Amino acid sequence: MIILGEHFGFIGNNNRYYLEEDNLKQCKILDVLKEPILKPFNNQQDTFCFKFNTSDEGNYQFETGYYIGVDWIGNSGLPIYIQPKLNTEDYEVDYLKMLFEALQEPENFKHLDNLYTIDFKAPLIEIEQHQDKLTPLLLLEFLQLVKQIVRKGLKKSYYKVSKNLNSKVKGKILINATVKQNHTKQKMLYNVCQYEEFGYNSLENRILKKALLFSQSILSNLKGTSTVDFKQLFHYVFPAFQLVNEDIDVRSLKNIKPNPLFKEYTQALKLAKIILRKYGYNISKTTETKIKTPPFWIDMTKLFELYVFKKLRAVFPNKGEVIYHQKVNRQEPDFILCSKDDVFKMVVDAKYKPRYADNEILMKDARQISGYARMKKMYELLNEKNTSKILDCIIIFSEQSKQENISKENLKNDKFKHYVNFFKASIRLPTTKTGSI
Repeated sequence: MIILGEHFGFIGNNNRYYLEEDNLKQCKILDVLKEPILKPFNNQQDTFCFKFNTSDEGNYQFETGYYIGVDWIGNSGLPIYIQPKLNTEDYEVDYLKMLFEALQEPENFKHLDNLYTIDFKAPLIEIEQHQDKLTPLLLLEFLQLVKQIVRKGLKKSYYKVSKNLNSKVKGKILINATVKQNHTKQKMLYNVCQYEEFGYNSLENRILKKALLFSQSILSNLKGTSTVDFKQLFHYVFPAFQLVNEDIDVRSLKNIKPNPLFKEYTQALKLAKIILRKYGYNISKTTETKIKTPPFWIDMTKLFELYVFKKLRAVFPNKGEVIYHQKVNRQEPDFILCSKDDVFKMVVDAKYKPRYADNEILMKDARQISGYARMKKMYELLNEKNTSKILDCIIIFSEQSKQENISKENLKNDKFKHYVNFFKASIRLPTTKTGSI
């Protein structure tokens, strides 16, 4: 397995071609590849998880994007594992804590699409438990959604029940089952009947409970400080499913249809099916130290956006002060900030780029954000009547030497030298000891 950090191979030829000895030994397998490899994220052609090519000198050339995960390198049979770029020998980015905090903001549940992608059609890849960045993320998102469901109360609905009744008929008689279970055994007064009941034991709730039991088993094998938060979440939601059994037919999963009135159920059921499918519907596989996983990728820029949104909402909690991914003239800025007192009217962009701690803004980033700030519609959204005024723009980026929270004072403290009303502010990402997630 080739092990690299995200955003590898971007700065100069030394980084571009440099591979550690362990990786170089593995690369011999890649000689069978005659064409360059480019792996897009979720089939989005303007992105890439990694690129592979060989130079004219015979060097193995890798570039990685802003995604972490594991996948096959073409048809070589060699997997590649990408870990967070801010990891060190002692500490690594605690992406679970980032998501856990981000999901404290309820609106973030609307923006979880394309946070990760899973390829269930590809052959499974064997990895160590600590390399499985996907399962803890799925569990956290699933448990948080179930927590929302439990707070509102489990949905009651009609569901089919089959019972063998003595001297009674209820609903319709299942003739084949009655003959097989009763008449062949001379139980002539018994009838297998199918009828509907109204309550909590619906198929949807049974699927959620089944996934919760899988989650409980997975949690017993996870390590690190994040497991405390996981277990607290689990113990909060599980008692609500006491009246629900976990018996489900795998084939019935296809019969679930989304209900627009219960959005949390739609998302939670989608995740429940992913968790069950990931372990082949076999709970014994959840306790293995080495696991086989389908290829997956997690978008760290998206996760960083969700995290920044939660931090901004903590400072500007009023409705409409922070707008996330508002579509404006076919454009989609990360955030539009318009404080209630009109002191802050800014176009905000979250950049998962530590380079901004010591460097000027990249031209492409300046053009992108400035373009958002020059649209007439943006002036309307920011309640700015003077269209001659240059709107404030700010980049919020990651820097590990700074504080974890955003403050109003820091939003206009640091300017880019060569631009008017263009600011930058940094935020520290949570970390944990290497290998503890």
